[in-house]
Amino acid sequence: MAPPNGIRSMADSKAALGMTEIDVLRYIGDHYPTKVADVAEFMAQASGQARTTILTTMERLRKKGHLTRRQIKGVYHYSPKVPTHDVLCGLVKTFVDTTLGGSVSPFVAYLSENGPVSEQELDQLKQLVRDLEQQHKGSRK
Repeated sequence: MAPPNGIRSMADSKAALGMTEIDVLRYIGDHYPTKVADVAEFMAQASGQARTTILTTMERLRKKGHLTRRQIKGVYHYSPKVPTHDVLCGLVKTFVDTTLGGSVSPFVAYLSENGPVSEQELDQLKQLVRDLEQQHKGSRK
């Protein structure tokens, strides 16, 4: 099944991502274009990771096709190739397809049993259900 809007998920076409890689992608997605020093400073505070580890991680992400880099005044600035949202959706899709056998029911059960879900998140979930119902009605016509 093709992702929405014809966007191919990075998770579909690239090697699996580790937690540090995901954290780095999320930071860069919110702060691009950004330098290694900026990401390293954030990651050092957040998780104690060394600058060399972050540099290695960023280069690995670039080689996997998740990041681009551009030299500005002699310093590389990194940006995501696709929006963070698309990468995260791809990771969720991979998780649902491979771990949950394509069924979202265990995920929904997890949400109901292991909350808490904030009012804002609950409103978002309700909107998603309404959207799915509309899509389902539209596909039956």
